[in-house]
Amino acid sequence: MPRVALGKTGLSVSKFCLGSMQFGWTADEQQSFAVMDAFVAAGGNFIDTADIYSRWHEGNRGGESEEIIGRWMKARGNRDQIVVATKLRGPMWDGPDGEGLSRSHVMRAAEHSLKRLQVETIDLYQCHWFDEKTPIEETLRAFEDLVKAGKVRHIGASNYPPALLREALTAAKEHSLPAFGTLQPHHSLVHRKEYEDGLQTICVGEGLGVVPYSPLAGGFLTGKYAKGGAAVKSARAGGVKQYFTKDGWATLDAVREVAAKHETSCAAVALAWQMAKPGITAPIVGANTPEQLAEQLPALDLQLTADDLSQLDAASRPFLVKGDVHPGR
Repeated sequence: MPRVALGKTGLSVSKFCLGSMQFGWTADEQQSFAVMDAFVAAGGNFIDTADIYSRWHEGNRGGESEEIIGRWMKARGNRDQIVVATKLRGPMWDGPDGEGLSRSHVMRAAEHSLKRLQVETIDLYQCHWFDEKTPIEETLRAFEDLVKAGKVRHIGASNYPPALLREALTAAKEHSLPAFGTLQPHHSLVHRKEYEDGLQTICVGEGLGVVPYSPLAGGFLTGKYAKGGAAVKSARAGGVKQYFTKDGWATLDAVREVAAKHETSCAAVALAWQMAKPGITAPIVGANTPEQLAEQLPALDLQLTADDLSQLDAASRPFLVKGDVHPGR
């Protein structure tokens, strides 16, 4: 798996980032270990998580994904070979500072994540989404203290609209504070507007590393769903139904045509298209099994032609012109 520079952070990361929202939810600890082992065997070194993963699952409290990753790194003895990214913002405990990006929440959340991950330093610490109640300077000053203490190396943002991302970057420059070095936006063939209409220009211009999530639209772009076909039984299938539209099926048909031409998977085509977009650094790929991960790896070697890219852009244009199906978070 090729290594690329993560923006201007100085971090060298694999061309794919392994997402872990499924760890402790649709993948138990044994399955999660197997997926991470397969990812590393394929040359991967970049793993993304969040403190709230997977708080929504019955019986969970949040932090399960971080704990699984921490135990895996300890068992494998490979902490020094892994770039660990996690996120904060969501509700994690009771009380007035139980969620958000206030200084008190940032400092406490960081300590909790460090403990769950069993690391001394978080390589990339990201705001999961913005906090309209907290001035950005307060958040950045808290990050500054974490960086100075050696507990965080670099910071990033996720789900920030263009105006707020620009505001955060400007505040960092004006107050000599740590600046976001990365952005994690929601982006795929069927969710284009969020990144491509505004954020892309900022990220390219400022040299931010871009690590898009949900590049396969919850599995829709893998081609496992068929118009009028039997429902796929999955804990995550509900959100995919939003793409069961005329425009969604037309986009998927184009993906299937290009995949057939190259004798590869739909997933590989969707990922290769994304990696051809300006500014994209490393898509976040998810898998419950090593086999699911293997279906996505051919994208790394797939060279789409200009005609392929034009065909995919044209088919998915409604998702750029009309806007996204739903706001990502």
